[in-house]
Amino acid sequence: MLNGLRQKVIVQPGGLVEVRSPELPAGVTVEVIVLLEASTPSASQGLSRFLGAAQGNFASPEAVDQFIHQERETWDS
Repeated sequence: MLNGLRQKVIVQPGGLVEVRSPELPAGVTVEVIVLLEASTPSASQGLSRFLGAAQGNFASPEAVDQFIHQERETWDS
């Protein structure tokens, strides 16, 4: 029979997670599953979320291409 224990904990420096409970007898084997809350940015979003996010950044790949072409044209002048 599987018994579950659910706790919310705060991750300590170095990624340390500590779970304490009187329901956990010393010496038994347990499986730990860590689920991050949805408010944490997901790595699957990729770096594209930063496009155009800061001053001086390009809003799209097309804007980068246009800038590079304009710069190259100044070299020929």
